[in-house]
Amino acid sequence: MDFLSKNEKILENEFIEQGFIIREVANKDALTKIQKFAIDMLSKKGGDSLNNTHKNIVITELNDFRLDVINELNAQFWLREAYYQLAKPYLDILVGNELAMQSRVNLSIQLPEDDSSLLSVHADTWSGDSPFEVVVWLPLVDCFNTKSMYLLPPKSADSLSNNFKLHAQGDSEELFNSIKDEVNWIKINYGEVLIFNQSYPHGNRVNKESETRWSMNCRFKGLFTPYRDKKIGEFFEPITLRPVSKIAMNYKLPNTK
Repeated sequence: MDFLSKNEKILENEFIEQGFIIREVANKDALTKIQKFAIDMLSKKGGDSLNNTHKNIVITELNDFRLDVINELNAQFWLREAYYQLAKPYLDILVGNELAMQSRVNLSIQLPEDDSSLLSVHADTWSGDSPFEVVVWLPLVDCFNTKSMYLLPPKSADSLSNNFKLHAQGDSEELFNSIKDEVNWIKINYGEVLIFNQSYPHGNRVNKESETRWSMNCRFKGLFTPYRDKKIGEFFEPITLRPVSKIAMNYKLPNTK
């Protein structure tokens, strides 16, 4: 029996069939605040357009700059709640309303023709993540083609998993070449948010577009769903514990002895 509403079923079916959904952000003020912070950080390097970051930052400076932005962003008391609000109604449907959130939000900046910021094909579950997690991926600029990320669709991902031993001796480049005709390059505009199943293979390639990519990502999971290597209190923190759960976690049976 399924008590989901019609709109909830549409979202559910899309996520299951595609491995991801793209929707308009649920809180535009939160998005504006995050993007403005990023632009303010870039302005310290003389820039005023995230798309044109490559005109102000050279590749040898990129990682230090990216780490500075990440650290400054995560130091803001408002960041994690703002990030959560961007996708809250969709997370409620796809994951549940008692959530754990990654303790730090990540940032990717990929300049045109930059091969130092590559994320080779992988599934997060291959390295110890729980299959109960989703990634909320937020573009701070329009992302398309190689200025974006790719995701292997569920049916192709299942086929790869069933025959993974055929690739056991190869490297990540060989693996990508074997699936490159099947991957879905994500086209997503600023003002939209992507939620994807990180159990499916994904990654990025050299950015062959003329603009710089800025995107953020953060993992969410059901608070009471199984954890693997990344534990609550270490990697994840509870963010929406409900009253009944708070009471139940402190409940003790009557002392009859």
